[in-house]
Amino acid sequence: MTLAARIDHTLLRPDCTEAQVAQLCQEAAAHGFASVCVPPCYVAFATEQLAATAVGICTVIGFPLGYAASSVKFKEAEVALYDGATELDMVINISALKSGKSEAIQAEILDLADLCHVHQALLKVIIETALLSAEEIELACQLCVGGEADFVKTSTGFATRGASVEDIALMRRVLPENVRIKASGGIRTREAALALVVAGADRIGSSNSVALIAENNETTAA
Repeated sequence: MTLAARIDHTLLRPDCTEAQVAQLCQEAAAHGFASVCVPPCYVAFATEQLAATAVGICTVIGFPLGYAASSVKFKEAEVALYDGATELDMVINISALKSGKSEAIQAEILDLADLCHVHQALLKVIIETALLSAEEIELACQLCVGGEADFVKTSTGFATRGASVEDIALMRRVLPENVRIKASGGIRTREAALALVVAGADRIGSSNSVALIAENNETTAA
């Protein structure tokens, strides 16, 4: 699989414009990226832009802090799926995790996973590894497995750091093969992206995607 086919081409800045989202979609179609990841307000627009392509439509839920009420996240998800989203990246309730409310977290993930799967969509759960200890990362991964998430994702890109090789290696050890991993946050070079793939990442979320594949003219990734 090429690196391009692993990339979620991302634009989540609060000041992004419709023209920039249109450019994002054009780039994703031209380079064969796995998906575009856009703000919820642009899901319908991106769906229209990419209607004739195989590029997925990804958006974020409970972003970037994760502690919205579960009912609010569920409604966000319903709207996004109605607008055409095929993948949802939902931020885990980190506060609840650190407060020992594991059952509530797993129930929230399961509710959203069920909703996604009814719509043939994927659920990726962002655990924000920068804010977690190794033990908490393991617990969060276990809750994602119990909640039937399709992916566990490292980061929002809004915390103190993004993905690391160490995070990915730990997550891959904990997660079963059927639960995939998305690395995101601060991935600025092809070398960094490939190191994360080697460590176990199945997807790469990046706002620097075109530059990642431009280096060395795109070769097959591990």
